Amino acid sequence: MKKVIAYVAMAAAAFQISAADISNDKALADYVYPLNAPARLGRPAYTADGLHYLALSADGQKVIKYETASGKEVETVMDVTHTRETTISSIQSFVLSPDGTKLLVSRDRKAIYRRSSMSRNYVYNIRTRQLHPLSVNFEYQREPLFSPDGRMVAFVGPDNNIHLHKIDYNTEVDVTTDGKTDHVINGVPDWVYEEEFTTSVSMAWAPDNMTLCYIKYNESEVPAYSFPLYEGTCDPMEQYALYPGSFTYKYPVAGEPNSKVSVHSYDVDNRKTKNLTIPTGNFEYIPRIAYGGSPDRLIITTLNRAQTRMELFSMNPRSNVAKSILVEEEKAWLESAVYENLTLNADNFVVLSSRTGYTHAYQYTYSGAMTRAITAGDFDVLEYYGTDARGNHYVQSTATGPINRVVSRIDVKGVMKHITPEKGCASAWFTPAKNYYTVNYSNAQTPPVYTLRTIADKDVRVLEDNAAVKAKYASAPKCEFFTVDTPDGSINAFMLKPADFSSSKTYPVIMTQYSGPGSQKVLDSWSIDWEQYAAMKGYIVICADGRGTGGRGRAWETVVYRNLGHYETIDQQAVARWAASQPYIDGKRIGICGWSYGGYETLMCVSTPSTPFAAAVAIAPVTDWRYYDTIYAERYMLTPQENEDGYRVSAPVNLTSNLSVPLLMMHGTADDNVHFMNTVQYTSALQASGKWCDMFIYPNMNHSIHGCGARLSVYSRMLAYFAANLR
Repeated sequence: MKKVIAYVAMAAAAFQISAADISNDKALADYVYPLNAPARLGRPAYTADGLHYLALSADGQKVIKYETASGKEVETVMDVTHTRETTISSIQSFVLSPDGTKLLVSRDRKAIYRRSSMSRNYVYNIRTRQLHPLSVNFEYQREPLFSPDGRMVAFVGPDNNIHLHKIDYNTEVDVTTDGKTDHVINGVPDWVYEEEFTTSVSMAWAPDNMTLCYIKYNESEVPAYSFPLYEGTCDPMEQYALYPGSFTYKYPVAGEPNSKVSVHSYDVDNRKTKNLTIPTGNFEYIPRIAYGGSPDRLIITTLNRAQTRMELFSMNPRSNVAKSILVEEEKAWLESAVYENLTLNADNFVVLSSRTGYTHAYQYTYSGAMTRAITAGDFDVLEYYGTDARGNHYVQSTATGPINRVVSRIDVKGVMKHITPEKGCASAWFTPAKNYYTVNYSNAQTPPVYTLRTIADKDVRVLEDNAAVKAKYASAPKCEFFTVDTPDGSINAFMLKPADFSSSKTYPVIMTQYSGPGSQKVLDSWSIDWEQYAAMKGYIVICADGRGTGGRGRAWETVVYRNLGHYETIDQQAVARWAASQPYIDGKRIGICGWSYGGYETLMCVSTPSTPFAAAVAIAPVTDWRYYDTIYAERYMLTPQENEDGYRVSAPVNLTSNLSVPLLMMHGTADDNVHFMNTVQYTSALQASGKWCDMFIYPNMNHSIHGCGARLSVYSRMLAYFAANLR
């Protein structure tokens, strides 16, 4: 062991970089979260007319009303030191009721999974200043949801049941009673829905306040997964000081049973629930329910298990009559934007579809008739923002190139006008009345700038310019965007060079990538992380988006269908070989790294007989898609029963005999997403192949591996490893 340590230290010294040096290097800390993070604004709580918004004071003690246009303080809406009936010390977050008369305030948040949490919630009457707990039966609640008139709040308790708080009477009613841990969940999603369908609430109020609809998840047949918990040193759990504990939850791996889902309605008057019958059983998932502008029109989104077919149903919850209004079907998987970006208006709805080979927005009546193709062209629409009073539509798209994000207005004649810069990345949010909108814009040289505008595109004021962040990183290496031409297409990439770069010298390279289907890392947007630090230390850093990634249409993206890891590896290796051919790059000193899917692809790239890489670092990698969840794995691979060969050849655990370069693996033991088992199984396969790797484990850390300086530790270890092995 002493010889190994001495070897690593000696090799690291050759690059003037070592684990010890990096851990104590303030420069690296400045390039790693959270010190590298620019100020980011979220959409504020606007009043219905858009003329004012509410915000929480920095000390968490007040909710203050501001004028949208000027940003001037108008009044204090709530002060925790001046409430009646109940007293609390501070607030973490709040929601304004739809009618603007009440606040739902939350504190003492406890995270559950990536998007879910439970909190202590209170209802505050703005006029009377009365504050009272949302529930007297449950200390913590999940996903409280105001009724449209602001007189009721539905929430889910720790018992997995929905409960209804009637504010006028300060009473609580049970909506469901069959909730049971590991068996039945009402009103909030199970783990795999939350993670892969990006949702945290499965309830919908009727516009007339008379009906609450919800999804029920019966996870009784879903296999349970457990992982150990240790005392650790980051937020130590002393109860596990001598004997490890465990965390168990329902996690369906590819090919295993999912939760059985059903839609139900609750009548507020008679307090009866009803099972809503969907006409066809040709579905596995219900990603969304929402009302379409009328109490007799609940829109239910369904997907088949392969996620190649979406069907929308318009359901009358009172009569239990439903009709199909739209079917979207593709040979490969449906883009998640198709079922996650559905916009329901009073008399029509807008859906995104990739039917032309690119994702575009289409308008339909609720009878199922298409009335307009809102956008068209060889680009992808990523977000649909809605319409203004003049009938103009607003979208975010790749219309100016796949590495850009531009916000555009489409008028009633179908003419598209870009309202943000054509180069760089922009997004927007709008006031409810569409009289103002805020643009979030950045590029590779400019951190996020938030600008408030009128709907006529007149700048009102800059909300945040991150000028201090821009000055702090003014000397950091800058991205140079380029393309690598291959027989299979042109690959978008960027490069970071050392500040003192000389074309007469040769440099080692670290390639970083994610590579997952539909993802993009090569974007003209602000990003400061370990990559800039590495360039400062003498590396060239290259990132490339090969086939399977997003922003370039369906043909480019879906080529990986049923065969993950194959084309991605060909393209990453092609970029590495291109790099090796450049006179300023030492082709024998090219490393590759990645996290999650990027960790998976890292393993695939070094699992071929003639890999161009000299070292690799894989963080929290999938090592066999059979170990990963149903929704994600089957979306791209179908089930293992349907695609046995595809699963076999795409699994790094089956390719360990080809590993011939130094490999470092890092993983959190409490990763509820990509289980630590992936790394354990891979190292077991390495042993069976007579191979070995280096490893660093983060006890009790989840998939993000962050907290208590863990992120700095990850990148310190990674860079020291490359220093030792790209000599």
